[in-house]
Amino acid sequence: MQEGLTLSKLQQYIKETDHDPDHKHRYFLKLVEEVGELSEVIRKDSRMKETGTIKGTIEEELYDVLYYVAALANVYEIELEDCFVHKEKINRVKWGKAGQPERRQERGQAEAGM
Repeated sequence: MQEGLTLSKLQQYIKETDHDPDHKHRYFLKLVEEVGELSEVIRKDSRMKETGTIKGTIEEELYDVLYYVAALANVYEIELEDCFVHKEKINRVKWGKAGQPERRQERGQAEAGM
């Protein structure tokens, strides 16, 4: 992979190396598996900067989750960058400047002095 990675470049790379629309269910199951593994390493708070290796870290599992999200997007011919832009517009209308309900809730609590 080259410097200046974008979601589009990531999707293209995965399309060139691992694209099989017949395996959409396998990609989804792998995504769920990787989210579970991410949960485990978050609980352990295992970071690459502390272990000196990516193996068994939050960074490794985030990579795996992103990989399978991109693989699924490719199967369904969804451009993730476009998806992000469209959904962010909806979130900004619905939740304000912060864009996400969690951030809006945190902002409201901070303003209320909580």
